[in-house]
Amino acid sequence: MNILLINHYAGTPALGMEYRPYYLAREWVELGHRVSIVASAQSHYRARQPAPGKESIDGVDYWWLRTPVYRGNGWGRMRNIVSFLSQVLSQAPQMLGQFKPDAIIASSTYPMDNWVAHRLAQQARARYVYEVHDLWPLSPIELSGMSPWHPFALICQSAEDYAYRHADAVVSMLPKVHEHMARRGLDLKKLSVVPNGINPKEWEPRLLASSLREDLSMAIDTARRQAAAVVGYAGTMGVPNALEFLLESARLMRDDAVHFVLVGDGMERGKLAAYIQAHGLHKVHLLPPVDKAQIPSFLSAVDVAYIGWRRSPIYRFGIAPNKLLDYMMAARVVLHSVHAGNDPVAEAGCGVTVPPEDPPAIVAGLRQLIGLTPHQRRALGDRGRSWVRQHHSYPVLARRFLQALERP
Repeated sequence: MNILLINHYAGTPALGMEYRPYYLAREWVELGHRVSIVASAQSHYRARQPAPGKESIDGVDYWWLRTPVYRGNGWGRMRNIVSFLSQVLSQAPQMLGQFKPDAIIASSTYPMDNWVAHRLAQQARARYVYEVHDLWPLSPIELSGMSPWHPFALICQSAEDYAYRHADAVVSMLPKVHEHMARRGLDLKKLSVVPNGINPKEWEPRLLASSLREDLSMAIDTARRQAAAVVGYAGTMGVPNALEFLLESARLMRDDAVHFVLVGDGMERGKLAAYIQAHGLHKVHLLPPVDKAQIPSFLSAVDVAYIGWRRSPIYRFGIAPNKLLDYMMAARVVLHSVHAGNDPVAEAGCGVTVPPEDPPAIVAGLRQLIGLTPHQRRALGDRGRSWVRQHHSYPVLARRFLQALERP
């Protein structure tokens, strides 16, 4: 097939998030399909922005569309979205003429690209597929307090409902969406669940020997010299990640033999740094993002990997975090602070789950895991790695996605 994937925020391992479009596309190319990804040349997710224009990366054709620079989630981002979708429409004749797609996938985080994808699919007589990352507008409503009557929420709701009525297939990363989508108008025969995944080739032993960046190495060496355990976090530092509760836990554990190493960037990073300074948390190391290629090396150096969430009803539909899969592939024991419709840590048996936004519970969970012997932690970590390889490998997921594309 010729597969055209529209994802505003698509990235590559070299550019940064989002990675999923790249990994799925690479697997499809290896299976003999041709894939073109249409993305914005400006994205707040990426570490580095590409030059506008066409580019072939590892056999995948990218169309980087020039859009305005923006910061945050205000009108600048909305202007960027409108610019991107307008350009997809204006360049549609060229795209369809050169590529002749058999399937067109609307895959941006927001649902408004469905209007564009359906129009292109009609013109190309191609299958139209909606890939759901998060449920919008429910996510900004329930996570950020946006009013359901906010103009942006109303636009998102109209686009989501449109997609469920018109899509030939819907692929969801979230596992517990059936009732919601049926209520919004989807025939559940069209629904397939294809969660996030990992590329097993990136976890081959020969690729895991890269040395750590100097500041990371120093932070971990400091902990080891003090005979302390290391709790690690690698990922975005935003509101949904609820890292302030981990810092409160670190304050409660200031007399424990444990160091916290947090690696990443995001809108909450400044607040987290201010909290660390205000409370004199000398055993908390807040460091810049690490290259994706170094994530395995960093995780292999920590004793416990942490991931937390806010207490929000939006997670009743399930969760599909990339960083958790990285933790599990690194065979790290995991402290998971969450209440959601699914719990990969419990399913895999690779750690401890505690309630969200609850520092005393986080402290208890961390002490339980730190109190295990290295052999016991390794056994739990091995369970997680085996589970991910079985259920979340991109070669497996790419074939499942193709089955959804080809289903009559």
